[in-house]
Amino acid sequence: MARRAHEAGGADSRPISVPDDVDDPRHEKARGVVTLPSHVYWSAPFRSYDLAKPRDRDRVYEVVLREGIDDDVRYFIDPDVLAAEWDNLVLPPRVRRAWIPWFREHRGLELEL
Repeated sequence: MARRAHEAGGADSRPISVPDDVDDPRHEKARGVVTLPSHVYWSAPFRSYDLAKPRDRDRVYEVVLREGIDDDVRYFIDPDVLAAEWDNLVLPPRVRRAWIPWFREHRGLELEL
């Protein structure tokens, strides 16, 4: 079951997807060059991102964590990479607050807001 975090107010009221099973090895993970689905990244022309490049990967993580649904998160987000890059990602506090309990429960990590 996925957790859905909500906060009041405009764009910040959109739910944040935190699937409990995001680390399940049965879920295929994105690799190589990807294009984000339009329901995740609609504000610009379609663009490809190379997940082998840290800058591209971080951008994909930032967008998917803000806008993605459960299946997007399962496909594009590797929790171990997310934990390693946590301090480098530009994420709203609402996204960080939604993910902190997952890392506490599933990895025993106490990530900072």
